[in-house]
Amino acid sequence: MTEKVGVTSYDVARRAGVSQSAVSRAFRQGASVAPATRARIVEAAQALGYEPNAIAQGLITKRSNLVAIIISNLTNLYYPEVLAELTQRLSQHGVRVLLFSLAAESDVEEVLGQVWRYRVDGAIVAARLSTEQLSAFANRGVPLVLYNRIGEGVPVASVCCDSDLGERALVDGLVQAGHRRFGIIGGPADSYVGEERANAAINRLAHHGLKAEFVRGQFDYESGGEGLKTLMARTDNQLDALICVNDLMAIGAMDTARNIIGRKVPGELSITGFDGVSPATWEAYQLTTIRQPVRRMTQAAVAMLLERIESPDISPEQRVFAGELLSGRSARLL
Repeated sequence: MTEKVGVTSYDVARRAGVSQSAVSRAFRQGASVAPATRARIVEAAQALGYEPNAIAQGLITKRSNLVAIIISNLTNLYYPEVLAELTQRLSQHGVRVLLFSLAAESDVEEVLGQVWRYRVDGAIVAARLSTEQLSAFANRGVPLVLYNRIGEGVPVASVCCDSDLGERALVDGLVQAGHRRFGIIGGPADSYVGEERANAAINRLAHHGLKAEFVRGQFDYESGGEGLKTLMARTDNQLDALICVNDLMAIGAMDTARNIIGRKVPGELSITGFDGVSPATWEAYQLTTIRQPVRRMTQAAVAMLLERIESPDISPEQRVFAGELLSGRSARLL
């Protein structure tokens, strides 16, 4: 339908015999309009060639119907899946997404100025925010939900997967299966999730009286392979279990172990990941990992944000989800 120049919501209201506010509600998702009235308004709009102007509606409702999503490291295969789910769920509520992608979590300050300029209705952030940055959202009245991390120093709504519980399941299974020489490939030092998972694995190994060699990766395929090479050199090729804080690095390590170092996986080296991305389940890998419940987590994040947009005074809450242990063919677990 092509909008005719000069046709306004007032023209539609006169033709349909309703108020202009009824026309506005009819084209706003979730607004209360009787079905028969909505049908009459839509029929009038089609006859006149009218389409609602999103900017004009925003001026009336004092909302932009825009939500900022800030995500770090989209090279991590987990986050494109999260982004797709968030975008789909927000679109179902008539809300559009403004994506801000960070090369590193420490770059977040650079994009916050852009977020403020767009006057978004709210934000979902999968990046570490300082106490001052968290306070900036509150001071500007922009509702915020943190994804896969909690607020540090300031109470804020958040949705998380239980990293400690997931790493405990992996470490316990590896130890009980007889592994004793451990390596860990963590993420960048500024990554909240990477540090949380690595520390959870280190602490659980300490519970069993064991230590691990540790190197940092970048959440990508290449750093998984390079990390394994470094760990093997440090341990005189005696490593028998490798814990990676995400799946893509674990997949890179698996290929390097098999094709470059010449170690059998899992016969000579067990490798685990975390996230449960689609390639981890491919026949060539069948990675042992913790699968995060992305659909449930994104559903919770969107619901929490929309609640806070409607009722800004809702108290902060934290929703924690347990991941699912996928016992693949990359590790010997008991």
